[in-house]
Amino acid sequence: MPRFFCPQPLVAGTTIALPEAVAHHIQVVRLAPGDLITLFNGEGGEVQASLVAVAKRSVTAEIQAHVAREAELPYAVTLAQALPEASKMDWIIEKAIELGAAGIVPLAAQRCVVRLSSERAEKKLAHWQGIIVSASEQCGRNRLAQLAPLQDFSSWSSQQDLHKRIILTPRADQSLADWARHQPPQAITVMVGPEGGFTEAEEKAAIAAGAIGLAMGPRILRTETAGLTALATLGALWGGM
Repeated sequence: MPRFFCPQPLVAGTTIALPEAVAHHIQVVRLAPGDLITLFNGEGGEVQASLVAVAKRSVTAEIQAHVAREAELPYAVTLAQALPEASKMDWIIEKAIELGAAGIVPLAAQRCVVRLSSERAEKKLAHWQGIIVSASEQCGRNRLAQLAPLQDFSSWSSQQDLHKRIILTPRADQSLADWARHQPPQAITVMVGPEGGFTEAEEKAAIAAGAIGLAMGPRILRTETAGLTALATLGALWGGM
């Protein structure tokens, strides 16, 4: 059954006009009145709906039963990802959502090749938000991951947080897997550097601010692989996969 994000009240027994983007998608895939779809608004659970009318520029649907189904991890993992080259960030965000990330924090680190002006950053954030929505629709999540504004790594890593921060580094003596085996499931943030990794100064500053330096094993992973592997590792060890 097709799934769509619909950021408005979804009350059983009511008929609503679907958002323009959803209506366009329904028309593209040629759904017709009477077809069933699934809608979610990010507030928890999902609803089944039946298409009432499919016009050229508008689609209406009748909301039916609410289903209290969730697909979230039983702990929150935030992926703090230093900006990679080209379109890698799109792929990283899409797969992180599929793996259950509760938040995405884009970071500007010293070795980042990509530098975004404030205007370009705003456009990128809107684009990444769209990826979060479409990935959530595809993978069955009913809550949207939080997308933070682009942050400078040095100032962001010096901030205090209520939960643990992990900085992935090949210089660490302990691996994420070894650490996680001896820890209860908990909310954490995983920091991943750009193609050249975080600088030694960045790592030291983050650790001095309370971050835990951990490796991903004996092999050095690419930036687009490291964070996703960390999410999968935690899912396998702490549950939720």
